[in-house]
Amino acid sequence: MTHAHASRMLCCVFSVSAAGAMVLHLVPRCSARLFWASAGWRRTHIQGASVGLKWLGCPRDSYNPLACRRYSSVSGSPEVMLTSERYPVQRLPFSTVSEEDLTAFERIIPGRVITDPEQLEACNVDWLRSVRGCSKVLLRPQTTEEVSQILRHCHKRNLAVNPQGGNTGMVGGSVPVFDEIILSTALMNQVISFHDVSGILVCQAGCVLEELSQYLQERDFIMPLDLGAKGSCHIGGNVATNAGGLRFLRYGSLRGTVLGLEVVLADGTILNCLTSLRKDNTGYDLKQLFIGSEGTLGIITAVSILCPPRPKAVNVAFLGCPGFAEVLQTFSTCKGMLGEILSAFEFMDAECMKLVGQHLHLTNPVQESPFYVLVETSGSSAGHDTEKLTSVLEQVLNSGLVSDGTIATDQRKVQMLWALRERITEALSRDGYVFKYDISLPVEQLYDLVIDLRTRVGPRAKHVVGYGHLGDGNLHLNVTAEAFSQELLGALEPYVYAWTAKQRGSVSAEHGLGFKKKNVLGYSKPPVAVKMMHQLKVLLDPKGILNPYKTLPAQA
Repeated sequence: MTHAHASRMLCCVFSVSAAGAMVLHLVPRCSARLFWASAGWRRTHIQGASVGLKWLGCPRDSYNPLACRRYSSVSGSPEVMLTSERYPVQRLPFSTVSEEDLTAFERIIPGRVITDPEQLEACNVDWLRSVRGCSKVLLRPQTTEEVSQILRHCHKRNLAVNPQGGNTGMVGGSVPVFDEIILSTALMNQVISFHDVSGILVCQAGCVLEELSQYLQERDFIMPLDLGAKGSCHIGGNVATNAGGLRFLRYGSLRGTVLGLEVVLADGTILNCLTSLRKDNTGYDLKQLFIGSEGTLGIITAVSILCPPRPKAVNVAFLGCPGFAEVLQTFSTCKGMLGEILSAFEFMDAECMKLVGQHLHLTNPVQESPFYVLVETSGSSAGHDTEKLTSVLEQVLNSGLVSDGTIATDQRKVQMLWALRERITEALSRDGYVFKYDISLPVEQLYDLVIDLRTRVGPRAKHVVGYGHLGDGNLHLNVTAEAFSQELLGALEPYVYAWTAKQRGSVSAEHGLGFKKKNVLGYSKPPVAVKMMHQLKVLLDPKGILNPYKTLPAQA
């Protein structure tokens, strides 16, 4: 679809006339300078049930993560300060990589040991350009056995390892802090099997989420999670961080949809719990240890996941609300009237809309409002679902909960409305340095912190914005500034965490803890729980070589 074609599309727009009646208009669709995934992917069928997903524009023998990353860093931007210089962190007594180590790695994965500084540069920096390591080695295994041999060697030599998927994380968990070896799962991108009766997909950890989605859509199924970074993130990384995303309201968390895992432990032991059974009540559910462990307990190499049937009818409404109280009432109305077909309920404030317009040139499809809501329905009957959604819109418009709105039923128009929500993160990254907070709160208090912080930080910040998954009680609070500021950071932390803890919320709803948030774990977990986490870490990784400096606070 070209930009010209997109800009000529029409959509239905509801508004309220002076007499209070709901009026339906046909208006030109918003300018569609969208951030589409590259068309460079193709699907290669091979003998049996396995399907390889390959990148045509990024050959296997010339790895360049920036070229394959959906969110690339800004050209010409200044070099990111080393994490070890910006943060008070000391290197643990791990060994350093020797020529003998490189020779050993070359024997295990011939031709896939990368030491070129230019190729390593992108892998050492997170996509937000907020943390940077100084790793000298990138390893690119293709199989679980290769990962096992690599970790066996690293464990013996006391070499620290940083697992890395698509490097789309928000909390610095996917890049080295010092000189840890980067172990990339990018070449572990095979679909192992899919059963179209049960909907169970088994694949390697390096499969890109968007490619898995396309693979399943051709078979009338979908992935149970969807993320703004789907064009780059890997399913293994999604599981390792217990990613939530845009379908959480309908399909729940990965702790429920992941059926089995294959994991390589720190000493190279392969733990094969790659079951495809929906019910297995034998002993401890070990896979749950690794879901959300952020690569600190083991490296996930394969995933078995339950995928729902593809909805036959998807509708999206984009609405403007005069206040956050109206957003909450609209959510209650949608839950009550849409029932089982409600699949997403997202909100964003006016500042978010300004930023996607300013930096990405996306157009607001409704009249300016203090808040915006995206409502998605997914069901089996287009006529039934459209009728229910239209009835909801009549209700919220006539009651004054919504001042303006638009509905999309065509897939292209649906994508355009979703872009307004999905691309907020990208717009924020172009606005300057971003202080990011991903918190869970009671829904009625979800926006209070945003208002509070705007008063607290004043002109020290460019923007303080709030958006997120209202249906899950998940707020994405973001503060932008021209550059990193210790003064601004001091105003934000630990204030944000203490405020969240006072409301009995969580300091990390879905992004994990990584490097940036590890020291605030105590705001959400009691000391006994933190102690048990440390004990599990010591049990499974006694030398601490897996993703060190991440997830757990340093022990005194």
